[in-house]
Amino acid sequence: MRRWTGPLVGARARLRWVHLILGGALLMPYLLLAQVVVGAAAGGVNVLASLPLTLLSYAASLPLVALTGLFGLVRPLSATAARAMTGVPGDRLADGPARSWAARRRASAWWTLHLGIGALVSGMSLAVPPMAVVLIVMPLSGTLRASVWGTYLFSAEAEPYLSPLLGAGLLAGLAAVCAGAGALLARLAPVLLGPTAADRLAAAEERAADLAVRNRLARELHDAVGHALSAVTLQAGAARRVLDSDPAFVREALAAIEETTRRTVGELDAVLGLLRDGDPARADAMPAPTLAGDLDGLLARTRAGGTVLTAEQDPGPAGDWAQLPAIASREAYRIVQEGLSNALRHGTGPITLLIRVHTTDGSRELEITMTNPPAPPPHAHDGGRPRTGGGRGLRGASERAALLGGRVEAGPHGETWRLRAVLPLGTTTAPGGGR
Repeated sequence: MRRWTGPLVGARARLRWVHLILGGALLMPYLLLAQVVVGAAAGGVNVLASLPLTLLSYAASLPLVALTGLFGLVRPLSATAARAMTGVPGDRLADGPARSWAARRRASAWWTLHLGIGALVSGMSLAVPPMAVVLIVMPLSGTLRASVWGTYLFSAEAEPYLSPLLGAGLLAGLAAVCAGAGALLARLAPVLLGPTAADRLAAAEERAADLAVRNRLARELHDAVGHALSAVTLQAGAARRVLDSDPAFVREALAAIEETTRRTVGELDAVLGLLRDGDPARADAMPAPTLAGDLDGLLARTRAGGTVLTAEQDPGPAGDWAQLPAIASREAYRIVQEGLSNALRHGTGPITLLIRVHTTDGSRELEITMTNPPAPPPHAHDGGRPRTGGGRGLRGASERAALLGGRVEAGPHGETWRLRAVLPLGTTTAPGGGR
């Protein structure tokens, strides 16, 4: 039984009926305005007293509905109601105001259909049930049987049960009409309220921008935390080995550990704050170390663990890393940091670092070259355990360079492992400037 009655009077059908009644209610201001105009044009007659004039007022109100449906905010309002009351999956409906005229016209068509059909269903819902009740109880009431309709239905030619059957048929017909109208709107909702090609493109661009921000935050976390853990592990191990024989070195290593963890906790808190707030726009305002701000400190903290690090710096004609473009200085710092982290995790000997600004074919470039002995084979490294790491740091360094139009090369180079990054800084006509 439920299989047959569910589509007509089930929970979804009832909710769609409410949606239609809402459309009828929204049509009332338009209908009242149209009745005033039609009544004035007809010589000041009462429109409600004439069925033709009432229908004419209804027809005249629909162009007004279509006109207001062109406003951009109509689509999100309609989509929210349709998503909640028609049973259409939310992902098939667009979010946000309609911006293109194609989307506005589709939203206007939906607005007109919803209000127009809703008004008809509302009128039927008000008129049919009382009429059906009267027909059902007519055989039990002498007054009703004596009325005009009762005289006709209970004439000698009519069967006594015709009136109740007609009343029940009217109720069933009303349920069928309401269910059909609700199903029609549910079918049309994705067509008229669904995202346009422009909406899909905008959503894709938004997702791409969000993914780019998340990737950047992931790189910041990987580089900052990864380097800190590598440096702290090396410094703690070196301090443990000379704990009794060289107290001065131990104090220096502990101071470096304190400074490294303090800086990393600050960076970690900034990144986690951005993730927690969910505001990608703040990512560009996130404080990040630069060559001018912390390169010497980074090198000192690396040496504090006992690592032999030879560094050569050549800022070029500017004479100061502070003259570099801020974004180039920031990304270069992270590339150097990742190179040092990689060397500390996998290398076994001294590190040589060269950072210089030079001119190639009329364009200024920042070049970073870092070499260190290659990692030992797995059977001789870390007690026979293979080294860990999935190459995310080098991939992140490549992404950082690519953002500036540069490149990163990493791999064996003769008897050493070499990391080389080249970042363009612009032409020689703008020293100290940048992209």
